[in-house]
Amino acid sequence: MENDLLNTGPIERVIKQVKAAELAKEKDIKIPINEAKNLAYTLGIVMARLHGKLEIFIQSKQNTEETVKINLDGGNNW
Repeated sequence: MENDLLNTGPIERVIKQVKAAELAKEKDIKIPINEAKNLAYTLGIVMARLHGKLEIFIQSKQNTEETVKINLDGGNNW
């Protein structure tokens, strides 16, 4: 399921609607409940995937050690 393509159409439609409303200097937008539901579900899926990928990233960084070697020469090579 994680590799399934994500339909971002609902997000894109709302962004376009907001842009159009802003250009028309409108103070609000109105979307049907069905579009709002699709937007909410899409945002939920996006956030869940991002959270999952963040957890995997954090776990991969915790399992690695990084060694840093510092040589001090007293500033002779400046």
